[in-house]
Amino acid sequence: MSTIRLTMAQALVKYLAAQHTEHEGREVPLFEGVFAIFGHGNVAGLGEALYHVREELPTLRAHNEQTMAHAAIAFAKANGRRRLMAATSSIGPGAANMVTAAALAHANRLPVLLLPGDTFATREPDPVLQQLEHFGDPTVTVNDCFRPVSRYFDRITRPEQLLTSLPQAIATLLDPEHCGPATLALPQDVQTFAYDYPESFFAPKVHRIRRPQPDPRELEAAIAALAGSERPLIIAGGGVHYAGASERLGEFALAHGVPVAETQAGKGALPDDHACAVGAIGVTGSEAANRLAEEADVILAVGTRLQDFTTGSRALFERDDLTLVALNVGRFDSQKHHALPLTGDAFDGLAALDAGLAQWRASDPWREQSDSLKRAWDEVVARVTADEGRELPTDAQVIGAVNRQAGEDGTVVCAAGGLPGELHKLWQCAGPGSYHVEYGFSCMGYEIAGGLGVKMARPEREVFVMVGDGSYLMHNSELATSVMLGHKLVVVVLDNRGFGCINRLQQATGGAGFNNLLDDCRAVPEGAPKTDFAGHARSLGCQAESVRGIRGLEEALVRARRASTTYVIALDTDPLPSTAEGGAWWEVAVPEVSQREQVKEAYAGYRQAKRRQHY
Repeated sequence: MSTIRLTMAQALVKYLAAQHTEHEGREVPLFEGVFAIFGHGNVAGLGEALYHVREELPTLRAHNEQTMAHAAIAFAKANGRRRLMAATSSIGPGAANMVTAAALAHANRLPVLLLPGDTFATREPDPVLQQLEHFGDPTVTVNDCFRPVSRYFDRITRPEQLLTSLPQAIATLLDPEHCGPATLALPQDVQTFAYDYPESFFAPKVHRIRRPQPDPRELEAAIAALAGSERPLIIAGGGVHYAGASERLGEFALAHGVPVAETQAGKGALPDDHACAVGAIGVTGSEAANRLAEEADVILAVGTRLQDFTTGSRALFERDDLTLVALNVGRFDSQKHHALPLTGDAFDGLAALDAGLAQWRASDPWREQSDSLKRAWDEVVARVTADEGRELPTDAQVIGAVNRQAGEDGTVVCAAGGLPGELHKLWQCAGPGSYHVEYGFSCMGYEIAGGLGVKMARPEREVFVMVGDGSYLMHNSELATSVMLGHKLVVVVLDNRGFGCINRLQQATGGAGFNNLLDDCRAVPEGAPKTDFAGHARSLGCQAESVRGIRGLEEALVRARRASTTYVIALDTDPLPSTAEGGAWWEVAVPEVSQREQVKEAYAGYRQAKRRQHY
């Protein structure tokens, strides 16, 4: 057997560089590159190894370990989980920073390879700088925090362990059912240990994503349920995008006259002008989709994990005669809510359903009702997103302005707070790729880094990042990375002086305004400072300006589109309004005992609403 002597770190990067994937009809490198912030735990081993493969496996310098991993995750999502990135940090705070990103990837079923440095396997310099000492267990390090938020975890304590562990990590990253973050903790000394690796280990490999086929008996039951339906509804989730099934879903819906609602992850599966598209569903859903969900006799959920924002905390689908069919590549998700499971790939599952349903179509009255509800909702969207000339515009009006300027080649990126809810209801998608909102983990600070990852994946698209002042202040440093790497973003900062979304939720549950809007926070007599977001963005190398009102925003967006580098637009907005139309109940526990009458009233309403839940 022919061998090559390499350090563990050299073997790792050589293996990553040899991996390829089939994507959009081409064979391309599986890994776009490695985001890295070096420290004593990875610079001498992995850093030196990355230097020698920097052309075929580029190393990208970021400014925060959490946000560089967010960018890597967004890159994978924008590529339909077909292409990936890795992220490496030193031990201690660098590794701990990436744990939040790992949790986000785990919640959203998105792949990212995390390579945190670790303490010395030999323990000779124990305790090393940044080491977290566990008094009762010397094997525990910060990296053990990755265990519950990784789909695959291993600590490489011998260089030869890569031979078995690294292929398993890659397989997890590309598994359609178990996809999620894979973490290989790399003790800093083991990174430098050498081993005679088989040369065959580094042979180029092309990966192809599996498409698990539905079980014939489950398929038969699903076909029977749909064939007996007069009022069917499809809920499209993120799995539609990852299976490349958007076009097939549209054809299936048209052939059988079935309206299609979309989750946050599924939004954009159909363009908004598709004859069967009825908009968003659930807590942040359209009146059209939610009304149909309440009256449907069969719901076909495709590629969605049916979390509480989709189901209205299990209260939206309340008919006793409702049958729920869950087509999902993951057995875990296809079994939820006592559904008829149809475990398998969305693309092939829809084809099998289509073949089995032959000429079946939804009833004429149901299709007519769907069309009427969608037309009425379109009128709502046009009204609430129109410019009313307000000095402090609403989130909805800002969304309308950005949507109008985004065009066919625009992608909106957002996460957390009130904006995702308004975007889910109101953003008019041109089709797949036009909507990228992280809401599975609802992670503040994802927005700008996520926009960077999307732009890296889709450089031909104009990427519009919408971010509140709270999230901007939390994580903004990857603006400098976007300028440094030449990945232009258009960033719109909505400054409502606080956490407006949670302020509204606080008051909706009877609470007093407290610690959310800056005016309600403990501060010096002069109050909280007014942040100059445009000035800050310019200090990071961006072009930037502050504007007033929707007209000023639209004019600035035209200038931003013409710009060649990242362009930040800041404007003041009203923290109080949100779109009253649409939506569904969401369970947020209200205190059973309180001195406030408003809380007592909210608790009574909470108990009343819970009666709609089946269990």
